[in-house]
Parts: sequence; C-alpha cells; structure tokens
Amino acid sequence: MSDDGERTVRAGRRTVRVHRAGKVLFPGDGDAKEYTKGDLVDYYRSAARLMLPHLRGRPLMLERHPDGVDGPRFMQKNTPENYPEWITRAELPKEGGTVCHTVCDEAATLVYLADQAAVTLHRWLSRTGSVDRPDRLVFDLDPAEDDFEAVREAAVLLGELLDELRLPSGLMTTGSRGLHVVVPLDGRHGFDEVREFAHDVADTLAAAHPDRLTTAARKKERGDRLYLDIGRNAYAQTAVAPLTVRALPGAPVATPIAWSQLDDPGLHARRWTIDDAVEQAGSDPWDGVMSRGRALGPARRRLDALRKS
Repeated sequence: MSDDGERTVRAGRRTVRVHRAGKVLFPGDGDAKEYTKGDLVDYYRSAARLMLPHLRGRPLMLERHPDGVDGPRFMQKNTPENYPEWITRAELPKEGGTVCHTVCDEAATLVYLADQAAVTLHRWLSRTGSVDRPDRLVFDLDPAEDDFEAVREAAVLLGELLDELRLPSGLMTTGSRGLHVVVPLDGRHGFDEVREFAHDVADTLAAAHPDRLTTAARKKERGDRLYLDIGRNAYAQTAVAPLTVRALPGAPVATPIAWSQLDDPGLHARRWTIDDAVEQAGSDPWDGVMSRGRALGPARRRLDALRKS
C-alpha cells in the first residue's frame, strides 16, 4: 500500500476515512516488525469492543506521532475544532480556564484517533459525570532499569497487601518497562483521599522492603530500587488505557493479565503487541474485577491497624 493511499473503515454505525494508510509509524528495528498507520487503525478497530468499557466517559490525553514513533511527539489535551461533531467532548476546568478533552465513547472515535496518529491514549481515572471522584486507583511499578524480575516481585508483594486489605485489583503490562496494578473504586471518594490512601499503601510496602522498594519521587534517591509510583491518582492526571499501543519499536500494547500469569517466565512488560494483545485480553484476564468497585473506608481501617501493629 502506498504512503498516500486512502481507504474507508466501517466502525460501528459510522464510516471513517483513513488517510495515508501506508505511512510507516513503527519502523522495523532489529527484531521489531514494521507497522503502518493502516495497521494501527486495524488494531484499534479490532480492540474497540474490549477497550471501550475502559474509555467511555473518561477525558483523554492523546499522545500523537504524526511522523512516526521516531519523530516528534506531542501531547494533545484540547480537542481541535476540525474533529467531527460526533466525537464526544468534555470541557473541564483547569487553572485559569478550561480544557476541551476528547472522550472516546464509540469504535469510530478510536479509528479516527488512529488516523490522527494518536498512538497512545492516556485516560483520566474519573469520569465526566464526576470528575473530582475517581473510580480507579493505579499503582505504577517502575523499575530503576529494564528489570522485569524486580517488577514481578513487587507485584506479588503489592497483590498480597491488597488482598489483606480486601481490595480487588487487576494487573496490566504497561507495554514499556513495568506493570500497573489497578484497583476499582465506587467513586465516592475525592482525589485527595484516594491519593493519600495510595501513598500510605506504597509507604507501608516500601517500609517492609526498604532494600527493594521506594516511594522517593527523585530518581537520585531511588538507587536501584523499584519506584512505587502513585502520582497518577490526582485530578487531571492520566494513566495509559488498557489495550492502548505504546510508541515503541514493535508496537507493544498495555495489556490486562491475570495474577496467575505472573508465574509465566516469558512474561515481560512488552510481551504483547498489536498482533496478539486482543487475543490475550479477550480471555477476560480481569474476570469482571473492574465492575466491583469498593469503598475505601474498610480498607483504610485495615491499613491503619496494620501500620500500628
């Protein structure tokens, strides 16, 4: 297919025109395959059924790479005026004004954003109907180096602590270096309360394993310890959406996994790509976990008791 080729794609009840479908967005690099804009469009169309429950009603920040992932990137918050009128928007307050965020409520929006070379979708942890009250809490397990064994060990420890607090959680490869642990909430708590809780959970874990884990925000203070990052749990902060593509060689995908898959010796943060992520996620590795949002009150009491013991 030529770089200048155009085609139309049916997505749900709409037809979306894709421009320059043959343009290479992910150049081949060693063992990494080459992928075009058309490949990205096809992936997002196929992933829409699984992605939309994680995207509907959530403001987005779009990571766009119009010249491919080796070229300049820009982070787009405001929705351009020339976007189709059928794409949902959410005008939300920021310091000194407002931002008109794109919201992905249907498959056609995913296809349109892929045509705009929006490679990675970063979603809010709250929804437009209640932007001050998140229904997701995210721990980002960020290793000092590209060391997945450290990530695996930290995930086991965090999972055990969350189980002790009786909080359900889902595990997701980031498509980069680490894992996200996602806790569904009932949406009754503000960001400050959620962030304080996440901070105390991370501090408790780091205090129990000071040689391996840290909550130090400054890199120079972390050494070779894994960083338990809770910074996404704040108003207007974002986390990569489940099944979004990352702007890295080989088009890796942030992919939900089951906790039991931590035992797989072949697991790593970039394990799945646009070639096989839909098949992995289609097995329902989270098994309905995200529909069971919890209040933090009981977990907070259990955590406080644990910290005092």
